[in-house]
This record gives sequence, C-alpha cells and structure tokens, in this order.
Amino acid sequence: MTFLPFTRPSIDEETIQGVAEVLRSGWITSGPQVKAFEAALSDYFGGRPVRTMNSGTATLEVALRLCGIGPGDEVITTPLTWVATANVILAVGAKPVFVDVDPVTHNIDLEKIEAAITPQTRAIIPVDLAGLPVDRDRLYEIANRHKLRVIEDAAQSMGSTWNGKKIGSFGDLISISFHANKNMTTGEGGCLVLNDESQVPLFEKLRLQGVTRSPDGGMDVDVLGGKSNLTDIAARIGLGQLKQIDDFTARRRELARHYFACFDRSQGCKLPLEDYANSNWHMFQILLPLHCLNFGRGDFISRMRERDIGVGVHYPAMHLFTLYRDLGYQEGDFPHAEKIGRETVTLPLFPTMTEADVERVCAAVAGIINAATR
Repeated sequence: MTFLPFTRPSIDEETIQGVAEVLRSGWITSGPQVKAFEAALSDYFGGRPVRTMNSGTATLEVALRLCGIGPGDEVITTPLTWVATANVILAVGAKPVFVDVDPVTHNIDLEKIEAAITPQTRAIIPVDLAGLPVDRDRLYEIANRHKLRVIEDAAQSMGSTWNGKKIGSFGDLISISFHANKNMTTGEGGCLVLNDESQVPLFEKLRLQGVTRSPDGGMDVDVLGGKSNLTDIAARIGLGQLKQIDDFTARRRELARHYFACFDRSQGCKLPLEDYANSNWHMFQILLPLHCLNFGRGDFISRMRERDIGVGVHYPAMHLFTLYRDLGYQEGDFPHAEKIGRETVTLPLFPTMTEADVERVCAAVAGIINAATR
C-alpha cells in the first residue's frame, strides 16, 4: 500500500518549469522573481506592502525589531505552537509571557490575556493554530485598549479569513510562513505584511546585513542586520503557489468535511472545531482518548505507520521544554495547553488527497483505537 504522509506540497509542472527557467537565467538569489512575488502578495493582501524572507521565523523576529521590542520588554503569546514563536522573543532580549489556550479552539484564550498584562508588556503574538484564526475583533479590542502592538503569527493562516476578510489584509503586522508543510510553499520562506511603506527601508536593512546602498556604488550600515533574504528560486515557486491558494483552501475544506462525515465519534477522540468559513484547514488534528487506551501516543503513531499512514504531533506545550523551564515555567502552569499537547495528533490532509484516503485514515484510527480500548 502506498505510504500516505500527513502532508505533501502540491507543485504543478508550470511552476517546476518556471524554476528551471530561473536556474537557466543565472540569477538565482534575490532579484526580479522576489520583486514579482512581493508585488503579487501585496495585491493578494489588498495593496498592503509585503516583504519576504527566508523563513517565517525571520519575519517574526524582524517584526519585533520593527516594533522596537527588546530587553526589559514582555510579549504575551501561547505555549501551544511551534517553538519559534517564543524563541524570537528571546532572540531580541525580551521575555515571553505565556497565556493558556482555549480548550475548544486551541488558540490563546483571549479572556485570560488581560490578567497577564504588566507595565512591561509591549505586544501580543497570537497564533492561528492549524489555520483557525484567533478572534481578531476581540484581540484588537484588547490590544488597542492597552496600547499594545499585535504581531500576528499567521504562519499557518495563508488562505484563512476572518469575517470574510483575508488574514493579512488587515491588522498590525502579520507574519506568514511558506515552509514546505504550509498550505502554500516556497520550500523555505515567509513574508511580513507591513502597515505602510515607511517601514520598508528598515525591514530591508534588517533583512540584509543593515546595508544601505547609494547610486554611486557606496554603502553604509547603520543598524545590525542579518542574512535572511529569499532567493529567486524560492520566489518563483511562491508565484506558482499563490495562483492556486484559493483552490488549495477549497479542497482542504472539502476534505475536512469528509473527515467529519467519516469519523467514528463513538471512539472518544476529540475532533477540531468545525469551521469552514474562516479556517484554511492547514491541519486536521484530533485528541486521542489516552485515558481509555492501553498504550500511549507513540504506540498509536507506530501503529498508523504500520498501516502506511503518517501522523504528526503539532505541538507539545513549549513551556515544558528545558529552555522555558529554566525561565521558571513548570508543569501545571497551563493545563489546557498541556493536555492538548499530550493528546494531539495530526492526521493527513493535503490537496491531492482523495476522499478514499480520508476513509482509509478514519478506518485505521477506528481499528487501532477499538483494539486498544481498556
């Protein structure tokens, strides 16, 4: 039986040929393809300025730097996300302040944010876990009332909407990832949607060693920048992917509907929030009823692999990692995030899957759990 991974990028022949043309052109680092990709992204996000980098992690860090956040500052975020979300806070010298998640959405619990705000709080970094958007109306009401910046970790949100508006087309600073497992990819890469053109010069300096070039061939460096520009190879992949993002999202929503239709609810698995209007269904995640099973999550993953089905884990609660325990966080601090982090598994979901693939996954899950129920 063919192995079914939990995700797989969909790259068409036109894009592959376009990449070949870039390789033949002799210009493979940042150049005309990057400019075209950034312009296309700007159009997609309603005309807002957009700049790309070689990862969504880099765009998050630069967003913090654009906001002037550094040592002595605090940034509120969720413990249930890829560790990069909090790592970038540490990278600029600030302190990550975690807030537990909502047990239904698995996103940061907006009703608990205000209790975590102190005089040192400068920003909130919400995460749209699995592409399900955080309530933007409530989020910005809180942020505006407390005069806080919002850096949206929309790494998983390409194609998601909030009340009919594309994520990225409104709000403060929006960071999006184009990693290989995202709904659209550049292989590796990301973009930051900015507020206005005045932020572009500093962004571009931070992206490439702090360099400013003059027409006479001279240059200056007045800020400490890094090396995180996107290549033309990656940008050409992105241009091909962007043309298909709406189709990708529609197909993911169809497959998610089929999961709900096929899943055996009697097994005790908790299914995700059923949202077809806003979520881009970046991932289909379930919570295993481990208290009812005679084995652990690792055994479940192994048994799915024996059936040639890949399963992911997104994500363990990051405050329990050694790096964050060393900052004083400990088990029991965020019980909802910890429970979800222990029980979550990500099932296959990508546009080229078929309904039969979904049925195969659901049958495998049912067979494994029914055989292992205490």
